[in-house]
Amino acid sequence: MGKKVWLYYFLALLGLSLFLFLFFPNLIESRMVDFEVNYKAGHRLFLGETLYRLEDGHYQFKYPPFASLLYLPLSFFSLTKAKFIWFFLTALVTVALISLSAQLACHPKACPRYIPLLVFLILARFFIRELSLGQINALITTLLLLMVRNWLSAKNSSKKAFQTGFLWALASLLKPYSLIFFPLFLLRRCWQIIASAFIFLGLGFTLPVLFYGWKGNLIVHQEWLKSLRASTPPLLSSQDNISVFALLVKWFGRDFPVWSSGLVVIFLLAIILLLMIMKSKNLSEPLILEAASLLLLVPLVSPLGWDYTLISSSLALCFILYYWTSFPSFCRYFLSFILIITSLMIYDLLGRTIYSFLMKISLPTLLFFIVFAHLVFLRWIKKA
Repeated sequence: MGKKVWLYYFLALLGLSLFLFLFFPNLIESRMVDFEVNYKAGHRLFLGETLYRLEDGHYQFKYPPFASLLYLPLSFFSLTKAKFIWFFLTALVTVALISLSAQLACHPKACPRYIPLLVFLILARFFIRELSLGQINALITTLLLLMVRNWLSAKNSSKKAFQTGFLWALASLLKPYSLIFFPLFLLRRCWQIIASAFIFLGLGFTLPVLFYGWKGNLIVHQEWLKSLRASTPPLLSSQDNISVFALLVKWFGRDFPVWSSGLVVIFLLAIILLLMIMKSKNLSEPLILEAASLLLLVPLVSPLGWDYTLISSSLALCFILYYWTSFPSFCRYFLSFILIITSLMIYDLLGRTIYSFLMKISLPTLLFFIVFAHLVFLRWIKKA
C-alpha cells in the first residue's frame, strides 16, 4: 500500500474518530469496557498498586504486568480522551492488519484489490467487536504480521533477525498466546531470532521493577499467574469462548477431562503442522503459510480464545482467497458457505435464540477448523 493511500486512510480514520468523539461522546463513554480495565491497570502501575484484584470480578486485568506499561501514558488523560486515542489507534492498526495480510498472502506478487475488501467483510463483525470493547488483539496481530514480514528477509540479515525477535517478544509480553510461534522458530532453526527474543522477554519481565522493586515484581507476576488459574476455568463455558477447551466443556460438561483432552487435540494439531513443514521442500516462501496457520489457531487453542480474536485469521483468509481456484469446485462452494455464515453470524441479525444455540455448539470453532484444513490442503498440493 502506497504512502499516499496510507495518508488517505489515516485522515479518514482521524476524521471518523473525531466525529464520534465530538458528536457521539456517549457512544464512546458507554462502550470499550475492556479498555477501562486496562486503563485502570495503567493507573495502578503508576501508583505501584497490585494489578490483579478479586474484587474486580469479571473485569479483572488478565494480561502480564508488562502490558500495563502500554496503558501507563494513556492513564494521564481523562478516560474519554484515552478511549478516543485507543479507538483511533485500533482502527489504524486494523487497516494495517488487513493490508499486511493481503501483501504477505500474495508475496511476492501484487495482491488483487478485492481480497482485502472481502476479508474485511468476512471479519467485519469481529473488527467491530474489537473496537467496541477496546481490545488489544488487532495491535498484537499486526505486530506478529510485521514479525513475519521481517522474518522473510531475516535469513540474510542479522538486523532483520534482531527486529523479528523484538516484534515477537513485544507481542508475547502483551499477550502470551504469541509464544505459539516458538516451536516454528525452533523447527526452522532461527537461532538469532530466538536469542534476541529471549533478551527482550527478559527485559520486559524486569521493567515493572521500576514501579514495584525486585521483590514486588516477582510478587505481581505470581499474582498474575494465580489470577489466571482462578479465573480461566469458569470462563470456558462462556458463550463467546471459541477455544477447543470451551468446545469440550459445552459438548460434554465440566466433568469431562477437558484439559487433558484439549491438550491431545493441540498435540494432534502440532503433528499436522510438523507434517506441513516437512512438506515445504522446494517451496520459495513456506514460512508465510505456516505463520497463517498459527495465527488462525491462536483463538482455537488459547483457553481464553474469544470469538473476536478470530481477526488473527486475516492472513489465512487472504491465502484462501488468493488460491481460490486451486481448490476443487465442491470445496469452493463449501468454503463460500462457511465464509458467508461467518460474516452473517451476528446477534442482532439472528436473535438471541439462534445465536445462542450456534455459539453453544461452538460453530465458529468448527468452521475455522475447516478453514485450517484448507490451508493444510494448499500445503499438501504444494501451492504455498
